[in-house]
Amino acid sequence: MDLYEVIGARRSVRAFSPKPVEREKLHRLFAAAAGAPSAMNSQPWHFHVAMGATRERVGQTMAQSTLHLREYIGILPQAKLDFAERFYADLGQAPLVAAVSAPIMSDDLDKLNTYISVGCAMENMLLAATAEDLACCSLTFSFWVRDDLAAAFALPEDREVVALILIGYPVEKPVAPPHNMDVVTYLD
Repeated sequence: MDLYEVIGARRSVRAFSPKPVEREKLHRLFAAAAGAPSAMNSQPWHFHVAMGATRERVGQTMAQSTLHLREYIGILPQAKLDFAERFYADLGQAPLVAAVSAPIMSDDLDKLNTYISVGCAMENMLLAATAEDLACCSLTFSFWVRDDLAAAFALPEDREVVALILIGYPVEKPVAPPHNMDVVTYLD
């Protein structure tokens, strides 16, 4: 696949096969992530991959993120609420869950640059996964589970979890929703 085909084929997958992911493919994903641009070449990202018992602990922690969902998101239709609760409880059965961490920053500009840099690394990884016929889903989480996630991934105290990425083989390839193409304004 050329780059534009990979971009067009990338999807967020929420149902994964139990088939194990080959280490060689994982190495290529993380090499792609490491090649991302970053502010002042800071390369602030680090990936912590949970599998086995650690993967189960992360899943249990993420299941807690929906405990108060009904209180705060009463506007969602019941079917979407039910899906979210099921999905967060089992993370789509993804065999691997990667936490993307970054240094904790207090300065707003440093924080912005760090998050943008981490986002670039994540996108490289998501595109590489597509090229490898793998599936991914990037996730944010409820902040009330942030400390538990950091503990599950054994993060050092000077780092924070920015996002999670589910990794595995898809059960099926989802159809892309329509994308908004009205995203640019040209000015002379």
